[in-house]
Amino acid sequence: VQLQAFGGGLVQGGDSLRLSCDVSGASAGRYTVAWFRQAPEKEREVVAAIWRTGGYKYYADAVKGRFTISRDNAKNTVYLHMDSLKPEDTAVYYCAADKTLILSSWSREDQYDYWGQGTLVTVSS
Repeated sequence: VQLQAFGGGLVQGGDSLRLSCDVSGASAGRYTVAWFRQAPEKEREVVAAIWRTGGYKYYADAVKGRFTISRDNAKNTVYLHMDSLKPEDTAVYYCAADKTLILSSWSREDQYDYWGQGTLVTVSS
């Protein structure tokens, strides 16, 4: 399974941006997919996750109400739509996938077997 994240860029505070994660080598619908991010000099943290069928979605407190995760299994793509971006959202965003993840482990980085290369989001003030 290969993941490719793209869509990052430089935006101003308050702007919106949509990231995409293309899944190849397998049917995306069999995998729970999450977005993580790592800001400079900080540890990587979970942002959001979406269950295989899209029935369950989870968000970190810092992005609730501003970010929306979705998926189109027919296109083998998972999206992260980010609204009301803040400078503190600046980070490299990674998508990750796992086939056997249990719901209670959605935020655990070590539970995801497959990772994309990351896309940089920079939010200016």
